[in-house]
Amino acid sequence: METVTISPKYQVVIPKLIRESLELRPGQKVEAILYDRRIELVPVRPISEMRGFLPGLDSDVPREDDRT
Repeated sequence: METVTISPKYQVVIPKLIRESLELRPGQKVEAILYDRRIELVPVRPISEMRGFLPGLDSDVPREDDRT
């Protein structure tokens, strides 16, 4: 666990090890979520990067007979 300091402008620096591990880039968006008295930063990924991120997921959708 690493400790960061909040600047006078309420900014924090994400530690290098975490940035590299999550492959974060300058200008990339993150969602800030308040969860049970803590802040979670979740990287926003383009939908094109999401393709195949759940390997083994059955993507077959059963359809009604009149929808085939």
